[in-house]
Amino acid sequence: MENQKTITIMGSSQNKSAVEKAAQSVFTVCAFMAVMAVASITIYMIINGTPALFKVGVGELLLGTEWAPGAAQPSYGIFYIILTSVIGTALAVLLGVPIGVLTAVFLAELAPGRVAAVIQPAVELLAGIPSVIYGLLGVMILNPLMYRLELRLFHGSATHQFTGGANLISAVIVLAVMILPTVINISTSAIRAVPEHLRAASEALGASRIQTIFRVVLPAAGSGIITAVVLGVGRAVGEAMAISLVSGSSVNFPLPFHSVRFLTTAIVSEMGYAADTHRQVLFTIGLVLFTFIMLINISLTRILKKGEKEND
Repeated sequence: MENQKTITIMGSSQNKSAVEKAAQSVFTVCAFMAVMAVASITIYMIINGTPALFKVGVGELLLGTEWAPGAAQPSYGIFYIILTSVIGTALAVLLGVPIGVLTAVFLAELAPGRVAAVIQPAVELLAGIPSVIYGLLGVMILNPLMYRLELRLFHGSATHQFTGGANLISAVIVLAVMILPTVINISTSAIRAVPEHLRAASEALGASRIQTIFRVVLPAAGSGIITAVVLGVGRAVGEAMAISLVSGSSVNFPLPFHSVRFLTTAIVSEMGYAADTHRQVLFTIGLVLFTFIMLINISLTRILKKGEKEND
């Protein structure tokens, strides 16, 4: 008995100190790499995106409305492209986020177990579908429907340019469907993470189930829902393949039945053959897109922090 040694899974204090120092070093390196990745992307986009601003002119490039890079006198106005991305993303979020959040409420709070067991895997399957499939479905199903509606609305019009259904509305609908899985999955997790005693306290005070959901549960899960919105906006802004198939990819003012071009589709559709100033302008479009995404993330992060302070 005297020769027996005590063995612990924690090890000695020296071993623990060495492990903690090693772990701290690993975490520091990982954090540094993440910061360096963001800084490198930012510097690269600035270096490659700014030359066209000086060569073409900031006003002509950002506020010009004519896009004709192959003309005898090239024009590189991207104002309509920027406006299309802003309006298209905003409409997709306005359409997709309420549907996604309400679906998350149903799955987390109201759906019977068997129903939730069917819907949840279906939503997760939507998240795994490649974007090109959404585009193909839009071309085969959505565009013909939009074209029929377009023919009825503009029957006999001598000024309307028919798009065959490839227009802003089709792009918005496809984007809204594509952000649904992200919004639903993250919002469902956030709602289920709300402590049960908050629901019990609300119902004990006489609130109905619906009142508890909208006045207690959703505000408590607000930070997670806003995170879902941020990620959904990121996917909507950065989508290119599906949008290029259903939007028509023409530079026009973003009206509902106009064929339009987003920032991402402008880069994808022309980068393969662009050269010289044209190529530099495409990098400038990438810089504008990068700035657009950064501004959205910063704005929504501030809203998130403000909401957390109010909830506290």
